[in-house]
Parts: sequence; structure tokens; C-alpha cells
Amino acid sequence: MTADPAAKLPFEDSIGFLVRDLNRAIQRDLQSRIAAHGVPPGAWYFLRVLWEEDGLTQRELAQRVGMREPTAVIALRGMEAAGWLRRERSAEDRRKVHLFLTAQGHALREALMPAAHAVNAQAAEGVDVPAFIALLRQVRANFAADG
Repeated sequence: MTADPAAKLPFEDSIGFLVRDLNRAIQRDLQSRIAAHGVPPGAWYFLRVLWEEDGLTQRELAQRVGMREPTAVIALRGMEAAGWLRRERSAEDRRKVHLFLTAQGHALREALMPAAHAVNAQAAEGVDVPAFIALLRQVRANFAADG
């Protein structure tokens, strides 16, 4: 850490820049792999969550993915139009609509998860993965206290 807050911070020495650049590289690679299956990037994250927790409300799903609800609506409509998702009004609270994957949506898991594993494998080449993950979690935790 430098004592001078106005000191230069080259991109190649910036944690924020390097993490962003790495994320963009991973996202580009993943997008190119899942696009072959007709899955847009926005749908990927919703599929990942619903494969583990089917039946969430739109709000819960948007929160799990870290997306604002209005933005989520667009991706979810596209998933519904593609036949991957169906909506079901809650019997307990008619204001809530739960989202469930269709058989077609569940089937995408078999086609898409190998792509995710391939991207992770490429990223892990020559890396001590447990140590790297521990470092990432520590850096994330450094910001968790700030809210």
C-alpha cells in the first residue's frame, strides 16, 4: 500500500482492473461456448440458480443473481419465450409468481455445464486453485464489512 493516495496506479498493478479484466475474459469465453446452444449471457445466471433452486419468485431470483428486477424481467421473458421457463402464481400469496424451469430448461444443464467446467479448467491451468479461491474470498470479505 502506498503512502501517497495520489500516486500512480498502473493497470497491471491494480487489483480492481485485473479482476475486471479477468472477469471479462472468462465471460467472453463462456459466452462463446454457450451461444452455440442458443443461450444468451443473461439467461445463463438464471439457469444456474434455477437448476439448484427451482420455484423462486422473480424477486428472489434477481437477488440471487445480483441483478435488478426490471433488468431480470427482460431476460426472464426471453427464457419463457424460448420455452425454458414457466410462471406459476402462488396459492398462498396471489401477488407472488414463482418461476420454474420446464423440461427443456432442465435439459440445458447437461449441454451447458460442460462449458462452465471447461472455462474453469482453462482458468485453473498452472494455478493453485484452492489458494486462489481463498484469496478471492478474502478480498471479497474485505468489502463485505462495508456493506
